[in-house]
Amino acid sequence: MTVKLGFEECLKDSPRFRAAIETVETEVSVLETQLEKLLKLCSTMLESGRQYCSQSKTFASGIQELSQHSLGDTLMSECLEKFSKGLNKMMEQHEELLETTQQSLRQQLQTLVKEDIKHFKEARKEFERGSESLASALHHNAEVPRRRHHEAEDAVVALKAARTTFRNRALDYVLQINVVQSKKKFEILKFILSFMEAQSVFLEQGFHASKQLEQYRRDLAAQLHELVLESAREKRDMEQRHTLIKQKDLTQDDDVPEIRAQPGEVVMEGYLYKRASNAFKTWSRRWFSIQSNQLVYQKKAKDAVTVVVEDLRLCTVKPSPDHERRFCFEVVSPSKSCLLQADSERHLQAWVCAVQSSIASAYSEGRPEPLGQPLERSSSLTAATLQSPSSRKLRGGVDKQVVDQVQRLEGNAQCCDCREPAPEWASINLGITLCIECSGIHRSLGVHFSKVRSLTLDAWEPELVKLMSVLGNRVINQIYEARVEEMNMKRPQPGSSRSEKEAWIRAKYVGRKFITKFPHAGVQLSHSREALGPERPPRPFPKPKPPGQIRRGAGVCEGVSSSPAAPSSEDLHNLHPGALLYRAATAPPSLPTMADALAHGADINWVNAAQESRTPLLQAVAANSLLACEFLLQNGANVNQTDCKGRGPLHHATILGHTGLACLFLKRGANMSAVDGEGKDPLSIAIDSANADIVTLLRLAKMREAELALGQSGDETYLDIFQDFSFMASNNPEMLARQSNDLKLTTL
Repeated sequence: MTVKLGFEECLKDSPRFRAAIETVETEVSVLETQLEKLLKLCSTMLESGRQYCSQSKTFASGIQELSQHSLGDTLMSECLEKFSKGLNKMMEQHEELLETTQQSLRQQLQTLVKEDIKHFKEARKEFERGSESLASALHHNAEVPRRRHHEAEDAVVALKAARTTFRNRALDYVLQINVVQSKKKFEILKFILSFMEAQSVFLEQGFHASKQLEQYRRDLAAQLHELVLESAREKRDMEQRHTLIKQKDLTQDDDVPEIRAQPGEVVMEGYLYKRASNAFKTWSRRWFSIQSNQLVYQKKAKDAVTVVVEDLRLCTVKPSPDHERRFCFEVVSPSKSCLLQADSERHLQAWVCAVQSSIASAYSEGRPEPLGQPLERSSSLTAATLQSPSSRKLRGGVDKQVVDQVQRLEGNAQCCDCREPAPEWASINLGITLCIECSGIHRSLGVHFSKVRSLTLDAWEPELVKLMSVLGNRVINQIYEARVEEMNMKRPQPGSSRSEKEAWIRAKYVGRKFITKFPHAGVQLSHSREALGPERPPRPFPKPKPPGQIRRGAGVCEGVSSSPAAPSSEDLHNLHPGALLYRAATAPPSLPTMADALAHGADINWVNAAQESRTPLLQAVAANSLLACEFLLQNGANVNQTDCKGRGPLHHATILGHTGLACLFLKRGANMSAVDGEGKDPLSIAIDSANADIVTLLRLAKMREAELALGQSGDETYLDIFQDFSFMASNNPEMLARQSNDLKLTTL
């Protein structure tokens, strides 16, 4: 006998279990119908002796129909087929046959129909009531707000009681299913065999037909004996397993789903609540699974799966403890975010662990992305005023040249962290190139540590390309790996495991364990301000030095500009990291020194109270350094932070006539309506100074902002103009150096 359903599977109550139950119920219904038909036909045969022959033929036809129900079982189908043919030859001595047939009918088929199938139906009704109660309890438990503790406790108690009742009834139902599936086989066979034995004995005219089936009947009798013994043994085993499982504490929470790591298997599956992305934010319970490097779900086993995450390498997972509902976590991919809810804290941790493990496995397997499913671009303009309905590439063919231009820089031809050759990913705020596995680890650190972008799949602004070309792996590693040799640390290699690479990257960029110790990290902020001087203008920054000479206080310049005068090493030694960042942004700016200051904990928005509350970003504006401003913005500088006169970076860029910087700040979300201490906004300042380019940019930005506020997408002329300005500012800045006094504007 083959067990149709397992007791362990019924406790999961999965869509597969539900589908299997539907199949079994259909089979039992069909079986009951056919058996009742067979009983009626046999009764008619017993009551109508004079019509025995005709009724026997009809009965033989009934057996033929029953054989069609057992096509999947060779033993049953072959037996029923042979005996249905033999019945047509056995038509005599019907009185003795009727007595024998009536006795066999009462012992086998009537017992199966009247008792076993009846018990099956009763168990099904109890199971359905328990299932409805559990669904109601689960729904109520999920709806209880986090703040209602007493109601949550009552819901948990009710859920446990409903789950216990459901499991008991499910186990009983599965037992009845397996009993019916087991008994229907040998009871039907036993009845047919008994009937045919009677036919063979009592029907002399059917002797020859019976003789032909003699050997087959003997073999079948032996197999039937074995079937009965095997069925008895398996029934005993099932009853023992049923008893043992019932003795367990069925009131406890669902067992934590098992995480499987075999290739090709479903990594994990189970029920989760999913919040809809529509305006109503409704919650629905769905069967989720992690398979084929994807997170998918479905409502029923017959439904097509819905893909939540197309490629797990491009997503992260994190708990959501601040949400109103309990046990929530979020799966974030470049294209969307999906909020899910588990049934308990243990389930929550198990799912988070399963998704993280699957992400790691996806990177180790290196599964290519499906054709026709390009990765989500991450380079859309971030300011609200620059949103576009579609992702656009920049002019001048920048995108096609990014890989060449960035990888040509010394050290960039290998991954900055594991030395994998030909990296095709980058961290734009650090200015380094990365392999795909290290890029996934960087993405998991969060954008406050590393902003990851593809060199081949994303569109690149020209200022970002230049920023990547100025910094690079060698410069950044001189900062973040300065003490690796001294500490005798082993760097990960291309073949190292993901866990080794992740531990190295977190120690390098989050823990910053390998940077040089800041000489005066404990110096008070007031001392740093005194070192800068109360009213004196910033000193020129040190003259550029060859690579490899980045050291605390030395201030290596990026090569944007140089200065013959350099402050003393002792002067820089006394600076707070924030003050050092401020000095490094002063003309001529030094991107490596700025990166060094940030690595030592400099506040990106550090304020120099001694010099009009200026920030490093304002210093970079004063130096007219597009790269320094872009570097600070990518590392989190506030584009709207003002000085003591209420002027932000956009005000200063407008006053100084730096069109490229004004374009950059508008793209990064600068507030065009902010007024300074004199009550002037950037547009008023630009009109007063007769700067045609900046006036054009500001007016276009205001028009775009008004269109978006009215829900209009507008045309793409606005983006084209901004892209032209960006390209000129990065590659032909002299084209923007026009004399404002030669231009006459009329105000609107």
